[in-house]
Amino acid sequence: MKPVLIIRTGRAPDSIRARHGDFPHWFRLGAQLSPERMRVIDVEAGEELPPPNQVAGALITGSAAMVTERRPWSERTAGWIRDAMDLELPLFGVCYGHQLMSHALGGRVDYLPGGREIGTVSLSVLDVAKNDPLASALPSTFRAHATHEQSVLELPKGTTVLASSDRDPNHLVRYGKNAMSTQFHPEFNADVMRAYIHRKQHDMKREGFDPHHTFRQVAPTPLARRLFRQFSRHHGLATG
Repeated sequence: MKPVLIIRTGRAPDSIRARHGDFPHWFRLGAQLSPERMRVIDVEAGEELPPPNQVAGALITGSAAMVTERRPWSERTAGWIRDAMDLELPLFGVCYGHQLMSHALGGRVDYLPGGREIGTVSLSVLDVAKNDPLASALPSTFRAHATHEQSVLELPKGTTVLASSDRDPNHLVRYGKNAMSTQFHPEFNADVMRAYIHRKQHDMKREGFDPHHTFRQVAPTPLARRLFRQFSRHHGLATG
């Protein structure tokens, strides 16, 4: 059986990782992946990705890096994404993974106007989502956890936006029948979201945000997590 890749583009900060774990663990739980079938490739550390035709699908993590830096490992991964899209491989990108997918396919990534978006945000589902095999199950609004400074400002051609926040119009995107990405973090639970807010509180204050209010507004995001799980199940990547 072909493996399911977790393409690791970064890692959680030390303080969060020590208490809550890291991206591969959160992705495995959120997408209900079998540990035996899951294979983590740390592209940031220089590990090579196998040819797309040798894997069943891939999930692409977040990162503290910026897509606009165009680091060699990131650009190599963008090329791999293009090859995977040619094969219609199931792909799901999250945060940095979301931005990298759009960048790889011809979109434009840069800093989000107005500064970072962080906390539990409310997303509005667009009418076009009614025709989507996965997003059609979402209500008109749902909550999701987010923390990002950069965003997809211009989408690749042929892309469909499925959900938006007040700050970011491109939170949930479909690229083709087997590829989706989210600016939000479906793998985060509320404790992880609070930990990120706590870590970023000084930056938030400096930028004019109220970290205490943002912290108090953190809430469960079961529908965001369910979407992640449904993608994995829909494409035969999950354990059951």
